[in-house]
Amino acid sequence: MPDKPLRNPCNLCHAVRAILKRPKTGQQLCKECFFHVFETEIHNTIVDNKLFRSGDRVAIGASGGKDSTVLAYVMKLLNDRYSYGLDLVLLSIDEGITGYRDDSLETVKRNRDQYRIPLLIISYKDLYGWSMDDIVKEIGRKNNCTFCGVFRRQALDRGAIMLNVDHIVTGHNADDIAETVLMNILRGDLPRLQRCTSIITNDTSDDSSGLETSKILRSKPFKYTYEKEIVMYAYFKKLDYFSTECIYSPNAYRGHARVFLKDLEAIRRTSIVDIIHSGEALSASVQANESTKLPTMSTCTRCGYISSNELCKACLLLEGLNKGLPQLGIGHSSKIRRMHEAAHALQATPSSPASPLASLSTADGAAARDERGKLVTHIRDLNRLETMPTLQAV
Repeated sequence: MPDKPLRNPCNLCHAVRAILKRPKTGQQLCKECFFHVFETEIHNTIVDNKLFRSGDRVAIGASGGKDSTVLAYVMKLLNDRYSYGLDLVLLSIDEGITGYRDDSLETVKRNRDQYRIPLLIISYKDLYGWSMDDIVKEIGRKNNCTFCGVFRRQALDRGAIMLNVDHIVTGHNADDIAETVLMNILRGDLPRLQRCTSIITNDTSDDSSGLETSKILRSKPFKYTYEKEIVMYAYFKKLDYFSTECIYSPNAYRGHARVFLKDLEAIRRTSIVDIIHSGEALSASVQANESTKLPTMSTCTRCGYISSNELCKACLLLEGLNKGLPQLGIGHSSKIRRMHEAAHALQATPSSPASPLASLSTADGAAARDERGKLVTHIRDLNRLETMPTLQAV
């Protein structure tokens, strides 16, 4: 008797039953064909965008989560399969979140042994004198992602310098990038679209600053890789990864963009890539606008890190933390500058008629005294704790 036709065959090999449906394309694939297309697409992304050169020393940002674990596994696999000639190392940041990061770092250590890739772990506490647990105790749950994001980015760069690498790769996937595009559009922050949609940043071919940190490239090999497919790959490969969400992230603004994106994807599976392409187009139009001026990059006068202002964002946030004024580094720089200027002016001329407080009428004396008391307290806060830990020069 003739064999029965295969039920639900793989759309590629037609020889094995399909076990999954790709979220990105709708293809029904067997496990081996899924592995093949997943790895080949990432290889094509690397080759088409010329992300690496033979001999590059590449740091893989490793958190122990699904994205970075799959990235480490695939980077080693492709490096061996296609002879990229890369020297791979793992770089992990310990933010100091008890019950979350300490557990995930144990996963990273296991990945180090499983993939035989060297590992460096550096902590916020060592770099900044503060852990995220300390920061949240000081500022509460609001804005903690702002602090963590700024500190993490700089910590990765500083770790890369310690490792003497040429390149950092991170596990940012298509969903992450689409969410960031949506967030920037919703906030009206179009100039930031270039960084979030570029697959590679800090390209020295376009850089004339000569800064040490600007010479380290960053790239996102998963730019067009769907989060669901990363999870499926990790599951079918039985990779060892940490799946608990950060305990401080549920209140993050990104969560709203993520929910909106998932609703769009349910209606149109290509929504994620469509949004990325829209962000790229908007970024190009912003760059073409001659009235859009990019900030001149220099170095932070305190720590030597690349910055467009006198103090880098990390040092500004640290100054606020160390002086008991955590809001000091959050918001527009002009507002922060006015706060400093007002405080220093009041210190210099506490009874000057030019002071807005001195010009108040006698009838407003009580209100003036209250206001002066608040400002004096504010100035005292600005000037205390000057000797708290700050960043060391690179």
